[in-house]
Amino acid sequence: MSDLLKLENFLCFSIYSAGHAFNQFYRPLLDEIGLTYPQYLVMVSLWGQDDQTVKEIGQALSLESNTLTPLLKRLEALQLISRTRDPKDERQVRIRLTQQGKSLKQQAERVPACVAGALGFSADELKELQDKMLLVQQRLQRGADERSGSS
Repeated sequence: MSDLLKLENFLCFSIYSAGHAFNQFYRPLLDEIGLTYPQYLVMVSLWGQDDQTVKEIGQALSLESNTLTPLLKRLEALQLISRTRDPKDERQVRIRLTQQGKSLKQQAERVPACVAGALGFSADELKELQDKMLLVQQRLQRGADERSGSS
């Protein structure tokens, strides 16, 4: 078998496996605060900047509205967010944290420290790894755009 087709030589498999490990690690931490990982990401986005449109959240998380809308409806049912039409543009839906959603932030603040502790990297190493992963994502997106003929 060619070395090119060995799983251990696939960067994509390493990233996939690490993603799976992240999901396994996050699950019990997020169960404690009653969120799934995608819900957690939405909440993190809103804790960073409250009162966003669905489109803004979707862009920040690289999610399409057909994926994001059911997530938002579940967060609304949990009374963590409110969804309202923008009075200036009825086509836009604005997402705001409820008081309960704002309060959840305090519990969620321990999650990143748990992840960093488990990884055992220094702050500089974590930043370098994150920068490299962002570069991978950007280059792959650019390559996909070029292959599809869009820019």
